[in-house]
Amino acid sequence: MTGFLPDHDRAEVRVSPNFGPRRDCVRPDIILLHYTGMQTGDSAVAWLCDPVSDVSAHYLVEEDGHIVQMVRESDRAWHAGKGSWRGRADINSSSIGIEIVNPGHAFGYPDFPDCQIASVIDLCRGIIDRHDIRPERVLAHSDVSPGRKIDPGEKFPWPTLFAAGVGHLVEPAPIGGGRFLTSGDHGEPVEALQSMLALYGYGIGISGEFDTLTKTVVEAFQRHFRPARIDGVADRSTVETLHRLLASLPGSLT
Repeated sequence: MTGFLPDHDRAEVRVSPNFGPRRDCVRPDIILLHYTGMQTGDSAVAWLCDPVSDVSAHYLVEEDGHIVQMVRESDRAWHAGKGSWRGRADINSSSIGIEIVNPGHAFGYPDFPDCQIASVIDLCRGIIDRHDIRPERVLAHSDVSPGRKIDPGEKFPWPTLFAAGVGHLVEPAPIGGGRFLTSGDHGEPVEALQSMLALYGYGIGISGEFDTLTKTVVEAFQRHFRPARIDGVADRSTVETLHRLLASLPGSLT
């Protein structure tokens, strides 16, 4: 990529060969957040820029807040893998991927430093302005690939991003008693739960059976929106939080 100028004015350019054109002239309308899941930021950058890896991202944000851009926002980076959101399967063509340096669950999963999150917010704000990305389309990798991916994980400070104008969030309903849905349940209540999850964007069929996929999607939802307990059980808190999210969407989406 000759003449590669960074889209973000504070980004260092480290060109990855792992990219292509966005398919079907799709414009990016999703920001997808990941953690690197590797022990160091340097090893993550090296892997994302290695032609053997067949993976890349548009940006990487290091622990100290330093930003590296590897693929232009106009191009299709290879970061999302298999997944879907609101019925669209080619997430790479419709998204801008940000890798956040954190070793992840396999290596102790430390907290995200404040200076790193400040840079993530600044980066996201610029992307949102350039591409007119809606708040509810700032997503976790685990949202579009439930079960296959769990990053950036339950420690990621979504409320901090939301307070700064990035992403979509509501106050989670408190965990307590009441009726709940879990593996093996079936019928109209399960169908209603699946319908709400699908309406928000998750890739789930409406079968009326609380099967393994439903449990996995509920876990992904909890990891992003109700991280106090991630167990795949659709308890009263989980369902009420989902109701609140849907009610707070623009009317055109509900």
